[in-house]
Amino acid sequence: MLELDVLLLPFTENHYSALNETDKMVYRRMIDCEDQDLFNWFLEKSKSADSEIQRIVELVLDNARSH
Repeated sequence: MLELDVLLLPFTENHYSALNETDKMVYRRMIDCEDQDLFNWFLEKSKSADSEIQRIVELVLDNARSH
């Protein structure tokens, strides 16, 4: 989904490398989720049941809001 790319690409390019190894693993798990789930999480229509993934979603959203 293009909407997801708009959020995820800048985060990946600018912040992914600064994540610790655990967060990088969680980020990759998040990316493997269904696009519709990701879309709902990033539009804050729902939250991930996985608290680690939800924390990464919030990091991405915080990054998007600051730019």
